[in-house]
This record gives sequence, structure tokens and C-alpha cells, in this order.
Amino acid sequence: MARFIFITGGVVSSLGKGLMAASLAALLQARGFKVRLRKFDPYLNVDPGTMSPYQHGEVYVTDDGAETDLDLGHYERFSGVPSRRSDNITSGRIYSDIIAKERRGGFLGGTVQVIPHVTDAIKEFALNDVEDLDFVLCEIGGTVGDIESLPFMEAIRQLGNELGRGNAIFVHLTLVPYIAAAGELKTKPTQHSVKELRGIGIQPDVLVCRSEQPLPESERAKIALFCNVRPSAVIPALDASSIYEVPLQYHAAGLDTEVLAAFGITDAKMPELTKWQNIVERIHYPEGEVTIGIVGKYTGFKDAYKSLSEALVHGGIANRVKVNIEWIDAEQFEQGEDAILALEPLHGILVPGGFGQRGSEGKIAAAKFARERKVPYFGICFGMQMAVIEGARNLAGISGASSTEFGPCEDPIVGLMTEWVRDGKVEIRAENGDLGGTMRLGAYPAKLAEGSKIAECYGATEIEERHRHRYEVNAGYRERLEAAGLRFAGMSPDGELPETVEYADHPWFIGVQYHPEYKSKPFDPHPLFSSFIAAALRQSRLV
Repeated sequence: MARFIFITGGVVSSLGKGLMAASLAALLQARGFKVRLRKFDPYLNVDPGTMSPYQHGEVYVTDDGAETDLDLGHYERFSGVPSRRSDNITSGRIYSDIIAKERRGGFLGGTVQVIPHVTDAIKEFALNDVEDLDFVLCEIGGTVGDIESLPFMEAIRQLGNELGRGNAIFVHLTLVPYIAAAGELKTKPTQHSVKELRGIGIQPDVLVCRSEQPLPESERAKIALFCNVRPSAVIPALDASSIYEVPLQYHAAGLDTEVLAAFGITDAKMPELTKWQNIVERIHYPEGEVTIGIVGKYTGFKDAYKSLSEALVHGGIANRVKVNIEWIDAEQFEQGEDAILALEPLHGILVPGGFGQRGSEGKIAAAKFARERKVPYFGICFGMQMAVIEGARNLAGISGASSTEFGPCEDPIVGLMTEWVRDGKVEIRAENGDLGGTMRLGAYPAKLAEGSKIAECYGATEIEERHRHRYEVNAGYRERLEAAGLRFAGMSPDGELPETVEYADHPWFIGVQYHPEYKSKPFDPHPLFSSFIAAALRQSRLV
């Protein structure tokens, strides 16, 4: 039977519950246990797919096509366990399902209530699909005391009782602030947070205390006394210079040992942490460095590109180099011709995914600069589309080349997909239909041309990658574009949808319609990011 670890947060948000959960999962894995991580999000959106990146950060996409919270990216990067649709639930999805069932008469005339119907749905989600697992880690989004998270707190309280001691524990992440004027760490916010948690019937078994300063033994003892936990179960969590140090820090602080002790497990083998030590060693002792410019639309909020920035770090780990990221607003290149010269110091240019016309001409200008100056260029999703439009305009002589995403155009190099094949079935979308969940989502296969640069990067000609897009490069222009030098090196298995493009006469210019960043991990960097950083390293020696 799987054991459950319920993870809550208190005092303030953004303390790193997701990273803590991912790190704990990695430590349990290192001891030989099978784990799975899940996220409970209290907001009323059905999923984050239609939310602004400025509101919620990136949308992480799973193999089975779910648009999920970015924490699932941390889970997958740290554990290597592919996330699934069944690993993320929101209040919106729960209420939507319950209301739909009520409209069908599924409650047989009964009164539908938060307790038991909503809480039962949450419990059903938590307990579903957990066969052959040793531990299921469930992170509750938000902060203790939030009104919207109360049904989730009540559900996990009930599960704690129903599963029984030895099968479920509670880990609470909190803040111990340092008051500089007083020169003191203050434990009162943590005490109040635990008091709030106990007020709804949950007694934490382990407290993880985020702090800027080391937590003295006297303060740990004080927290333990007032929060009713063992002193050894008060785990200090100091800031780390890299998120990939966090598993090692938590192990040194005793987190995994205390969690196992709370389950009564005292004979677990010691964790094998060599791979994490190697990763940290490569990060701290690089043999060079490169600077990559991310030319995007949401560069003012770095969480909008979380998987992307981490994948670049992974590419650096693979090449033993430090990757410096310059965040560049694409709109600045629309202010005049000289603005593009800001790209000159870069060793590589990456144009990521995005939606809408704002900044598109700046991204096209960045692609042109990279092509003409022979600077390594990596176009992902929208970034590939802008590179194709640039090539169409300036190499193939198609002056009216554009995307129908921006409105009617003379030459729709990029157009809306209304149907495509998934698992042997045709999926159809209406042009003016709902936005949520209606894109080409999840893992799709692609075939790469023999001898192409991208096939060389993968070491294979058949791949499967995750997609999240509504528009696609128009294959009807393939012949004219290839005659101009832009090779369609990867296509969908049916040959209808372009998946990758490249220039044969360029040191490294690759565009992909999918999102390779979702599958990159520090201990298994994605081959495209490894190759891109290697190309940037070669470029750095030329500048």
C-alpha cells in the first residue's frame, strides 16, 4: 500500500513547497523507493492553460496532454518520473465535474455540498492510480488560512484519519524571518501558522523552516516545543545557490530521515546521492561560460520560462560550462534598426514559445540577425514560426509572409490547425471555439530526415516530443522555402505537419514546433539543449 505525504505551506507563499516536495521525492528515490508527486491547486480555473504567464508562470505540459502547474516541471526534473494528467487537480476541475454530474441527475436529487461531495472528489483524486508505489507526495497549493484551500485541507485531514498512522504524514513548510534591525530570527510566524493548521485538525509531523540565517538549536527547540513536534523534526532550510543543491541540503538537515521515522521506517538504506553531487560539482566548477539571449514576450517574469531556463542550465551541465541568460524584450527590436545590435555580444539566441502579435516583429528581427551573423539560433514553437516567416520574406521573396494568428494575410506561412491525428484518431477544433484545452497538446511522434543536423543531435530519426500550440507552419510553402535554403528536417509521421526546420549552411540554426524543455533533466539533459550550448561555446571562442 502506498504511503502518503501531504505537504502544506504557511506564513507566505513562494517559499518553495514544490522544490521541497521534488527534493524529498529525489531523496526517497535515492533510498530505493518508488514515488509519485501530485499538486492540488485551489484556484477556480479548470487548468492554468488560459492564465497569463504573469499570473501563474509557465504552463507545464505532460505526455498525455494535460496543461498543469509549473511545479510538475520541478517534480519531473528532480524525480525523472513523467507527470500525468492524474497528477494535477484544481478546484475548477472538481467543481466543473461535480456540477456536470448534478446536471445529469447523478446525485439522485440529493443536496450537493462541499462536505462530503467536494472533499470526496479530492480524496478520490489523491487515492487514484497509486498502485506499485511506495510514496505519494501531495502538495497543497497556497498558504494555510486561504479560504479557497479549505476544502483541500479538510480532505487531507480526513485522509490522515482514514489511512491511519504509518500510512500518512503531514509536512509543513514555513518561514522563520530574520529581523535585521533586531538581529534576531523570529519563530512566532511559524507558531501561528502551525496553530492555524491545528485549528483545522491537522498536526504536522515534520516542520521545514525556510530562513536566510542558520537556525540555532535553541530556536529549533523552541519551535518544537510550541508546535508539538520533536526537535529533530524541525528541519532548517537555508537559501541555496542552485536549486540542484537543495536535495543534498535537505538530506544533510535530516529531512528524509525524519519523514521515514514518522512512518516508523528505521531500516531504509542510505541514499545514493552521487548523481546529485556530480551535478552540483559541474555547476560550481565550470570550465567556461556562455551567454544566451532569450528574446521573448514575458521576460519581465522569469517563471514564465521556468522549464526553458532550467533546460539551458542542463545544457551547461552537459558541457561543463556556466550559462548566463540575458532576458530581452522582443519589442525593443521594433524601435529602430540599431536596436538589434544589442544581440552582438551573445553566443546564442533563443526565441521561445508565445502567443499573439506583440513582439513578433522583434522576434523575426532576432532570427534574421542570427541567420545573417551565423550566431547559433534555437527557435521553439512560436520561435520556429517566426524564423520560417523571416526566411520566407528575406530568402524566398514572399514579402507578404505572416501568420493568420495576427489577422488575415497575403501569404499565410503560419496558419490555424483545425484538425490533426492523435493516436490514430482525427482531432478537430473550431476556429472560433473555446481556448482552454483546445490546442495540439501532449506527446506526438515525428520523423527526422537522415543526415539532418537535428537527427545528428538526437542520434535518431524517430522521436516523440510534447506540443502546445494552436498554429502550425503551412506545409504548402515547403517547396519554395526549401529552394531558398530552409530545410524541413522533421515532419509528422503522415508528412502533413512540419516539426523542425534548419539551415544546412549555418553552424547551428534549428527551429522546432514542440517544447523540448519539458523533457530535460539535470541528470539527463535534452540533446537539443546540450548541442545548442556546445554550439554557443564554439561561438564564444570566435567572438
